[in-house]
Amino acid sequence: MRLVDYPTIIKKAWAGFDPSLRINTIEDISAKVSTNHVFKVTFDDGESIIAKLSYFGKFEHFLEDHRIIHVLSNNLLYPFENVLAKSLVRDGQVYTYRYQEGFLDAWVVFYNPIRIQQKLPRRLDEHHIRALGTQIARFHKACSRVSPVLPKSSKTLRSDIWDLLDLLDTEAGQFEHRMHTDELKRQCELFLTNRQKLVAGTVETMPVFVDWNIGNFSVTDDLELYSRWDYDWFRISYRVMDFYFFSRVVSDLGDRTVFSYGIGPMMEDRFMLFLKQYHRIYPLTENEIRFLPEAFRFFILNYVIKYGRYFFHRTYAIKLQREAYEIYFPSIEQFDAEKILRALAI
Repeated sequence: MRLVDYPTIIKKAWAGFDPSLRINTIEDISAKVSTNHVFKVTFDDGESIIAKLSYFGKFEHFLEDHRIIHVLSNNLLYPFENVLAKSLVRDGQVYTYRYQEGFLDAWVVFYNPIRIQQKLPRRLDEHHIRALGTQIARFHKACSRVSPVLPKSSKTLRSDIWDLLDLLDTEAGQFEHRMHTDELKRQCELFLTNRQKLVAGTVETMPVFVDWNIGNFSVTDDLELYSRWDYDWFRISYRVMDFYFFSRVVSDLGDRTVFSYGIGPMMEDRFMLFLKQYHRIYPLTENEIRFLPEAFRFFILNYVIKYGRYFFHRTYAIKLQREAYEIYFPSIEQFDAEKILRALAI
């Protein structure tokens, strides 16, 4: 694909929203780890907004995701009413601009900037871990109360894995994964079987913000969750999808920008401390604990195998995919659910 002229697309998108306000500068503030691009747009009067631009996937899914985020952000109650950025709205709907030219199909949505307070240290102390466990449990609880009013999502864990299985039956999929097609199909079937056994009766309506890292949220001086501000990575799923990422945040190695997706952090005593605190506020079930390695398996299948070459630099994507077969998949079988169940007295 030829180079995308992001500023021109954003200017066209803004002209469709409010042509009376002239753009002065457009600054790329993307995390540069996914196909979403995030920009700070500053106007002649000094005010600014955030633009998110994407051209991966389907426009219908982009539209659906941001409608869900919008409803969630406007229905969370105290103390989480300002945690999420608010989308700009026109005629009662989230304003979404679609740009189509040749093979390029790109979409833009605008947000009011989110305020940021303190960031946690890269390696947490025990009191940070306990506070984080408490805050995430309360946040998940607040999200679960909003779930009944959220628009339905067409994407589920099952549908994503079915899409991967369909891809593996195409010529392109068989070529890209030619050395591992049978193993990937086996991993997909394992996931589908265990999902059916463990959480099939659970409604998949919990708003989950996949890929929480310390750089993705801020807290108050009292360590209360203040804002989630990177404008990226969102889906409707089971709450345990968040736990692998928090195990990385509380890991003894500390949160880090460049990492491998090993399952090891979920076995650390520091993660047990996080879960114990979470469990006191918003109790977990035995099946949810036993589903933790399946949440990890799903992440590797969907975001490393299926979409890795879109989300990461090619060299890094190849590295992660190689590690999937050498490290990630084998380590799932070593996951000790009994240790966590004993720690939580479930």
